This record gives sequence, C-alpha cells and structure tokens, in this order.
Amino acid sequence: MASFSSSLRRLLNPSTASSLPLRLRSFTSTARIMSIEESMRNKIQSAFKPTHLKIRNDSSKHAHHAAMAAQGGGNGETHFYIEVVSDDFSGKTQIARHRSINSLLSDEFASGLHALSLRTKTPAEVEKESAAR
Repeated sequence: MASFSSSLRRLLNPSTASSLPLRLRSFTSTARIMSIEESMRNKIQSAFKPTHLKIRNDSSKHAHHAAMAAQGGGNGETHFYIEVVSDDFSGKTQIARHRSINSLLSDEFASGLHALSLRTKTPAEVEKESAAR
C-alpha cells in the first residue's frame, strides 16, 4: 500500500493525474498548493489589517548558505523581508510585534521558512518619519 505522502504527490502531479480515477482527476485540475508567500500574506492581512504590507522574497540571496545548500538551495521560499504598517502594533514594543508575526507564521516556519527580516510600524510612526524628512 502506498504511503499517504506518495499518494498525495501522485495526486497533485499533473503528469501522473491521468492514471488516477476520474473522480480524482477533476480535483487535480483545480487543486493548487498555496505558496509560503501567499500564506504569509493572507495570515498577516487577516490578523493585522495592515494599511501597508510589502513582502519580498530574498531566498535567492541565501541559496548558497550552508543550510540552504544542504537542501539543494532550499525550496525558493526560505528568506523574506516583510514591511507591515498596522494600528494593531500601537503600544507594543518591536520585539512584541515581531513575536506576534513569528507566532502567526509558525506553520510556514515548519514548512521551510527559515528567516524573516521584519519592519513593523504603526501609521502614526510612518507619518512621524515622513514629517521628519
């Protein structure tokens, strides 16, 4: 009997989908695994209702690091830079803001996310920075 993971890989692989029962073939044509970046974006938008959210994938800059090289360069979604501006950060220290995001993304860390560079601000902090320039 095939393992669950090998069955799932076969189910989601278009080249082997034709060997699946018809009721599963229609599933494979519409099924899509969400990327780590998409998952992070959805979770952050839902949890923090940001006025600004920027996510940049920096994984290619780190593919040569020992840990990533051991994984063949990683999965292409290992290192991200994230800017979040949200009223939810009011009254929280930077470390508390970072911890809340890291906690929110625990599943992504378990799925291959290796590092985040975070910039977390409130709208008032952004406005104050802009006025100072």
